Amino acid sequence: MTSRIPRDSRLRLVRPRALATAPVRSESVTTQARPPRPPEGTPPPGELARMARQVLADAVRVARWADATLSPGKGHGTPDGRGALSVSTAERAAADLDLPPRQIRADWDTARLAGLVEVHGDTARPGWRLRAWDRDDSAVLRGWVALFDAWSLARPAVGTLEAASVAEVVEAMPQVLSLLQLSAGPVPVPQLLDLLGQRVEELRTERCEIPYGPQPEPADPASEPLPALLDWALLGLAAVGALTCADGQATLTPLGSWAVWVKLEQICVAAQSPAGNIEQAAEDMLRGCARLRPKAARAEYRAWLAARPVGSAVTELIAAARGEDALLRGLAFEALRVVGAPAEPVVRSVAEEAPLRPYALLWLAEYEGADPEDVHLVLTREETTWLWVDTAAAVADHGEAQLLVRHLESAVQPTVPALLDEVRRAGHPRTVQVLVALAAAHPDPTLAKAVRRAAFQVHTGGA
Repeated sequence: MTSRIPRDSRLRLVRPRALATAPVRSESVTTQARPPRPPEGTPPPGELARMARQVLADAVRVARWADATLSPGKGHGTPDGRGALSVSTAERAAADLDLPPRQIRADWDTARLAGLVEVHGDTARPGWRLRAWDRDDSAVLRGWVALFDAWSLARPAVGTLEAASVAEVVEAMPQVLSLLQLSAGPVPVPQLLDLLGQRVEELRTERCEIPYGPQPEPADPASEPLPALLDWALLGLAAVGALTCADGQATLTPLGSWAVWVKLEQICVAAQSPAGNIEQAAEDMLRGCARLRPKAARAEYRAWLAARPVGSAVTELIAAARGEDALLRGLAFEALRVVGAPAEPVVRSVAEEAPLRPYALLWLAEYEGADPEDVHLVLTREETTWLWVDTAAAVADHGEAQLLVRHLESAVQPTVPALLDEVRRAGHPRTVQVLVALAAAHPDPTLAKAVRRAAFQVHTGGA
C-alpha cells in the first residue's frame, strides 16, 4: 500500500526530455575558439552542396523512385541482410527510369552509403537526408562525406587483389590525400605511388611484422601490386567525386579538397585535446569528460574520435555503455551523437538490449530528425521510468544530494506514490540503491519515509 504524501510534496509535472547526459557538470571551462576557416579558394558551403548534389543526383533519383514506388518491406530486397535490390525490383526501376539494371544497382549502393536510404534486411526506407535533400545543405554535405569515407566500398577491389594489401592501401590513402590537398594542384601518379609505398612500409613497421624462418628471394618490384592498388584507389575516389585523373596526374576536386581539409583539422583538434583525454581508453576518456560543460565535452569527444578508426571507437563506446556505471552509459551515447551516421547500424543493433534501449531509441530518434521537444515520445512509459532510475543512479554515484532531489522533477509521474509504484515495476538493478539515496537526501521526512518503505519493498520482494 503506497504512503500518503502531503500536498506540497507532490511532484511537479514537467515535460520529460532526453536524459542521455547525466547532470553532474560543475567545473567552468574556457570558451572554445572559433573553428578555423578553410583554405583560401575553398567554395562556400552552398556551392559545395551544389557540387555534392550533382555527384549524388543519380543516387537521389533511384532513392526517390524507391520511396514513391515501393511499398515498405514487401520482398524488394535480397534476404542476405545487405540491402541489395532483388533482380525483379532492379529491372522494374530500370524500366521506369530508362537505365540499365547494372546502373540501378550501382546508384542504389551509392544511395545506401550516402544515407539516402536505410536498409534493414530486406526492408528499405528513406533516410532523413533524402527528406532534407532540397532544403538542407548541411545534410547534403554530410551525405557526400559519408560516401567519401566509404570510397573503398563504393568501388570494391577486384578479386585479383589480395585483401591484406587492399586493407593496407585503404589505411595509407589519407597520407596520399593529404599530399594532394597540400599541393593544391595536380600531382604526378608516380609521386603518389612513391608516397604510398613509403606509408605502407611504415604501417608494416609499426605492426612489427618481422618474418620468421627461411624467406624467398625478394620479389621483382614490377610484380608488386601497389601500382594496381593505387589505380584502384584513385578510380574509387574519382567515382565518388573526390578527385580527377588525367595525363598521369591526380587532382582533388573542390569537394575532395574541402573534405581532406576537414579531416586534417580533426587531426589537429585531436593533437590539441584540451583536457588531455585523447590517448585514454573510452571509459577513462568519458570519466575525464564527466565534469566538462557540454560544448567542451563535445570537443573532447571529437578529438578522441579523430585519433582512432571510427569502427573501433564506436565499439569501445558501446562497451563502456554496457558497463555498470550509469554515468558512462549516458556519456557514451553523447559521444556517439558526435560520431553520427557511422554509428547508426551499431546503435540500432543494441536497441534490443534492455539497459541500452532507452538511450539507443533516443539517439535514433534524434538522428532521424525528430523534434528535440518531442524526442521522448519514442519511449514507452516503462522505458522512460527505467531511464529515470538509470539517470538517478548516475547522479547518486557522481552528483550531489541536492541534485538527486531535483531529479524528482524530471519524472513523468504526477505524484511520488505513482512514481514509486512504477519504479518498483521497472526492474532496474539499481532501484534499491537509488531509492535509499533519495530518501537520505530528501528534506521532507514524510516523503523520505515513503521512499525508504518502497526501497524495503523492492529489496524484500514485497508489494
